[in-house]
Amino acid sequence: MTIVLSTPGLAAADEATNDTDTTYYISLGDSLATGYQPDVDKDTDAAYTDQLYARLKQHTPGLKHIRLGCTGETTESLISGGKCAYPNAKSQLDAALKALAQHHGKVAYVTLSVGANDIQACVGPAGSLDGACLNSASQTMGKNLARITGALRQAGTTNTQFVGSTYYNPFLAAWLLGAQGQQAARESAPLIEAGNTGIGQVYKSTGFKVADVAGAFSSQDFTTMVNVPGAGEVPANVAKICQLTWACTPKKDPHPNADGHQVIAGVFAAVLAKNDAPAPGASPAPSESAPSGAGESPTPGQSATPGSGTDTGANAPTTNGNLAETGASSNAPVLAGAGLAVVVAGTAAVYFARRRRAGEEG
Repeated sequence: MTIVLSTPGLAAADEATNDTDTTYYISLGDSLATGYQPDVDKDTDAAYTDQLYARLKQHTPGLKHIRLGCTGETTESLISGGKCAYPNAKSQLDAALKALAQHHGKVAYVTLSVGANDIQACVGPAGSLDGACLNSASQTMGKNLARITGALRQAGTTNTQFVGSTYYNPFLAAWLLGAQGQQAARESAPLIEAGNTGIGQVYKSTGFKVADVAGAFSSQDFTTMVNVPGAGEVPANVAKICQLTWACTPKKDPHPNADGHQVIAGVFAAVLAKNDAPAPGASPAPSESAPSGAGESPTPGQSATPGSGTDTGANAPTTNGNLAETGASSNAPVLAGAGLAVVVAGTAAVYFARRRRAGEEG
């Protein structure tokens, strides 16, 4: 059972709160968490969070999914609100903290993927970056991410596993544009790697585990050559971007397709499976990893049919223009620094040169 935007005391679907076998998975984030797909221009149940939930439920009886992700969310809005409305909560973080409090000791898993939207204000109409704005945004992003993860970790218990993700590199799609694009793709790789190091430091400093999504997408592998239909021989990292996202399609959209979300779910599942102590009510979990078919190359941008059973009914996110404070702690250490600056510099052209309708960037 998936509980969409289920804040304490509000979800009719949350019927078994008193059931001793009930445990919870809380997912937070932006359009990666909501499964936005550009072919239908909406959030879907292809999300890695839904696919991960389906895997976790196989060996965690009574597990329920509190799905809090919001397309367009930034690290700032996740703290303060303003993108999506949450019943009886000021923001996505506030909703998560209230859920952790209500189900204290019963929340087995918390996942987070957020940050790609933070630099949107620093990108001009032609996709160019404002360096001063970028530097400021990266520092703010680091502080916000530390505040978010620190507050969540403090609200959890020893029974809760917390995992945050690194970024894959959608800028690799520029490889298909010729010599200049190939140079740009190569130059983006160390930027993304440095940025992911910074992000990982923030997660680890606040007690989160790290899901190496960049590694699962072979983001640094320019050596292995792979044949991609319509593109010929390309490096493995370029092939993965074409296989697992919409970046190489006419839509030129960096979001993962359903196959990409499946790979991301596998990375999270593998990290969670390494936990020494099982979650409350869980049976021993088999070791899980990215699907064996992840190296195959379907048509770029092709979406597999998900089977996650997400509830997309009346509790779906709604636009909310009001900002509000949260009770989150701001004492977590900030270690991202320059790493976050370079990750946004490396991805901005791909993430934000294509502009969807206002408020829909994921």
